[in-house]
Amino acid sequence: MLGLKEELLKSIWHAFTALDLDRSGKVSKSQLKVLSHNLCTVLNVPHDPVALEEHFRDDDEGPVSNQGYMPYLNKFILEKVQGNFDKVEFNRMCWTLCAKKNLSKNPLLISDEDAFKVWVIFNFLSEDKYPLIIVPEEIEYLLKKITEAMGAGWQQEQFDHYKIALNTSREGLSAWELIDLIGSGQFSKGMDRQTVSMAINEVFNELILDVLKQGYLLKKGHKRKNWMERWFVLKPNIISYYVSEDLKDKKGDIILDGNCCVEALPDKDGKKCLFLIKCLDKTFEISASDKKKKQEWIQAIQSTVSLLRAGSPPPHKEARQKRKELRQKLLAEQEELERQMKELQAANENKQKELETVRKQLEAAAARAAEEEKKRLQTQVELQDRFSLELEREKMVRQQMEEQVAQKSSELEQYLQRVRELEEMYKQLQEALEDEKQARQDEETVRKLQARLLEEETAKRAELEKWHLQQQQTIQMTEAEKQELENQRMMKEQALQVAMEQLKQLELERKEALEQYEEVKKKLETAANNTKSWKDKVAHHEGLIRLIEPGSKNPHLITNWGPAAFTEAELEERQRSWKGKKATSE
Repeated sequence: MLGLKEELLKSIWHAFTALDLDRSGKVSKSQLKVLSHNLCTVLNVPHDPVALEEHFRDDDEGPVSNQGYMPYLNKFILEKVQGNFDKVEFNRMCWTLCAKKNLSKNPLLISDEDAFKVWVIFNFLSEDKYPLIIVPEEIEYLLKKITEAMGAGWQQEQFDHYKIALNTSREGLSAWELIDLIGSGQFSKGMDRQTVSMAINEVFNELILDVLKQGYLLKKGHKRKNWMERWFVLKPNIISYYVSEDLKDKKGDIILDGNCCVEALPDKDGKKCLFLIKCLDKTFEISASDKKKKQEWIQAIQSTVSLLRAGSPPPHKEARQKRKELRQKLLAEQEELERQMKELQAANENKQKELETVRKQLEAAAARAAEEEKKRLQTQVELQDRFSLELEREKMVRQQMEEQVAQKSSELEQYLQRVRELEEMYKQLQEALEDEKQARQDEETVRKLQARLLEEETAKRAELEKWHLQQQQTIQMTEAEKQELENQRMMKEQALQVAMEQLKQLELERKEALEQYEEVKKKLETAANNTKSWKDKVAHHEGLIRLIEPGSKNPHLITNWGPAAFTEAELEERQRSWKGKKATSE
């Protein structure tokens, strides 16, 4: 019912758009009432004046406009359509309402009846969008069908030129432009009006009336068994036969379904080209005029039964649906391609922008590189100038260094002269060291003398001990002698005390002489160290050498414990004093 509703809407759309508009730009309520009444009449839909009047009441929000009429049309008319109406009468009513206003006033090579049939065919082949148009592919299909029906050859090249011109200006043709195209005879040159009219009628019967095949055949009667010529019309689910091709006197129908079959029969009873149509309740014997027509009818009926078994629509409707699906697919692919092209274009624009950005970056980089190159050249020039200056400076420095080298050479000669002088001083130092060595030998002689004095001192100590023993022996003598000895003892004790004091004094003098000896020894070691590093000190300080003067060559008194603490004259004086005291004590 949805496909039927779409077909009805196309014809109604033509009738509706042909209605006159009032000053407010809307269709008048009276015209819509007349249109609705006529539609209910031709579609065999019960007319409800109350609902019609209620729907079209006078108010500002009433659906008197184009948009407002569609709800009424769908609810009260199209939803009640059962299919038991005459399609031709329905289309003729809509045609009557729109043809006078839209049909071209130019003379056409086709009659008004043929124009009506072309208009109906347009509604069948047009796209399901408004305003209605027929696309170039469907125009080509229709013109091919008409050309084949006329028995002429199809002019593909001519249509291609027309298609190119059409695609440059619009997407397709309206119904009235299609009628003008076919009525102009542009694609039927050399054909008379009757041939064109018959071709249009044949295409109309096939596409609109669903006539799959028609023609005269002989049919055998069921009661009288006689053969009568009838005009047979094959449709998707029925075969109707008439007295003549004007279809005015219908004699009967052969209802087709999936259980029907058709068989070829051998010739019999003087009849040739026989075939049999078997249905559930009846069987029909048919005779064709020749074998070709017999085979065509058998094949057409078998194809129709196969479609009924498969539940498929008629071939021309299936072909139209496939063409539409193909166009939709191509349109979807084209839209997808356009979308991809837009994406590619957008991507390309983005790439162009990126390339422009990269180009600008490259230009900026090139500018920076040029600037850097300029700076580099400038730097190179500056470096060359600086190098030249440094080279000149280096030459000056080299010249100064040569002068310094010459000066250093002179200083080196002076240094070598000084070294020679130092070597001479070193020789003198060696002589001074020899003198010091002789002084050491003299000092050793004095030390031996002091050792001898110490030995004498030891002998004196032993003698004192001897005196002490003699004193002890004398104590045992008589008292007189004891007194005398006591006096002697007192004198000896005094002498011993004096000797002990002298011994202590000698001991102190010996310690002082030993300390003086250590000081002299340290001075001697210091002098030796100074002598050892003399040459190094002379080379380090590069100054004049202070000659070391040898000490006094007079002999020093030296004991076993070190240098003596007194001189030789003092020693002789002490020796004389000691000898005097010794003589007194005796």
